[in-house]
Amino acid sequence: MITVYGVPDGVDAMVLVRRLGEQGGPVLHIARDDTRLAGLAEAIAFFGPEVEVVTFPAWDCLPYDRVSPNGAIIAERIAALSRLQEDPGRKRIILTTVNAALQKVPPRKALAGGGMKLAVADSIAPEDLAAFLDADGYNRVATVMEAGEFSLRGGIIDVFPAGESAPVRIDLFGDVIESIRRFDPETQRSGEKLNRLDFHPASELAYDTASVARFRSAWREMFGPKAVEDPLYQSVTAGHRHPGVEHYAPLFAEHMETIFDYLPNASVSMDHQAENAVASRLELIADHYAERRGRARSGEQIYRPIPPELLYLDQPAWDAALARGPVFGFTPFAKPDGAEGVDIGGRPGAILAGQPLAAFDGFADLRRGWAASGRTIILAAWSAGSRERLALMLREHGIRDAQMVENADAARALPKGTVALAVFGIERGFITDRLALVAEQDLLGQRIARPPKRRKRADQFIAEATEIAEGDLVVHQDHGIGRYDGLETITVGAAPPGFWAK
Repeated sequence: MITVYGVPDGVDAMVLVRRLGEQGGPVLHIARDDTRLAGLAEAIAFFGPEVEVVTFPAWDCLPYDRVSPNGAIIAERIAALSRLQEDPGRKRIILTTVNAALQKVPPRKALAGGGMKLAVADSIAPEDLAAFLDADGYNRVATVMEAGEFSLRGGIIDVFPAGESAPVRIDLFGDVIESIRRFDPETQRSGEKLNRLDFHPASELAYDTASVARFRSAWREMFGPKAVEDPLYQSVTAGHRHPGVEHYAPLFAEHMETIFDYLPNASVSMDHQAENAVASRLELIADHYAERRGRARSGEQIYRPIPPELLYLDQPAWDAALARGPVFGFTPFAKPDGAEGVDIGGRPGAILAGQPLAAFDGFADLRRGWAASGRTIILAAWSAGSRERLALMLREHGIRDAQMVENADAARALPKGTVALAVFGIERGFITDRLALVAEQDLLGQRIARPPKRRKRADQFIAEATEIAEGDLVVHQDHGIGRYDGLETITVGAAPPGFWAK
């Protein structure tokens, strides 16, 4: 691994954008966790607004869990893999995490046969489309609200395609598609017209006849003939998607691949402390596997775990995947004397927080030095509102030429010495040879304002509760996983039912 020194948060995004310009193909960066992935995606959008970014997140559940990953995350993963397969050599930045990169994925061959392309005036029977969506991993519901769901009402099919930002409504006259429109899942109002629509699978599991047969055979061979009484095996045999069945994905596939197989020629880099995250994740996988096997032997809450190497890379396999080409390891620290590697020269910025007057006086002094050295100067605010407030505070302290910008390119276009005010969420500023960025918290010690937590309205809750069928598994905010047994009308303070709704 080639160590790249002088890469604090924010500078890493600039380095990735620069590397993409120097490469003939894609750049794959492995963040240590989901928080870092989200921050890098935002930073790349700021420093390279023209750059295409593909994010490939990890499942939001633990190894060997009894619950399935979130449908929106599965949809994002499938959409990312589909895009990579369609053009694996395209110049773009792919952001993933240690957890996602360690987990095996469906083979490219499996995704190549998934999905469907529809266009206005095409012919397709509603029941055939519904059967295809069901086999492709979409869940049939009464009202479509989330990615990976569909509903059928006569000649109208609502579906939320994997990887799309909004659901679509397909209106058929007989077997002919008359129109395709996006719609708002909250109001159910139709919007933008589409001429064509590309579906991606909504599940990482193929549920066709051959895949189910492969699962059943592998299950019996791995766990023995008595294991056919397991509810999960029974559900798959009946064509149903049992909660947590995704953790048995290798039993459905002829073989599994990795994100590295989808990007054989990508330039690979890793976050600071990513290797530590790899070791921790591998230890967690081993612990959960051992715990599940222990329960299986004792007969308590039987869970039949598959061997870890079927779904996850072990340390030798991880090392082999990285050995395909040079790997760059980022670190925020300066290069020590005599150390191997390269130093980008990025350093954490000064923390000016203290008394407001002293902080802004210090900023003005630094600004003069940065302007003399020809650096671009950016003051990053967490929100549009805090940017407005910072602009007012700068004027109150004699800095009247600050300009609001949308990205780093616009900041670089300003006259040298001008303070560019941008909305860019970063915890700590930094300085490089060409740029000085001061974060809102560097200047003030804290964010000016934090977004309030959104509370769910009662009418939104009722709209969602009506979509839950009796017997469904649900997650309670305070008590965790449970089973929904229905709604019951109760009397409160001797008031008749419905009184409090009036």
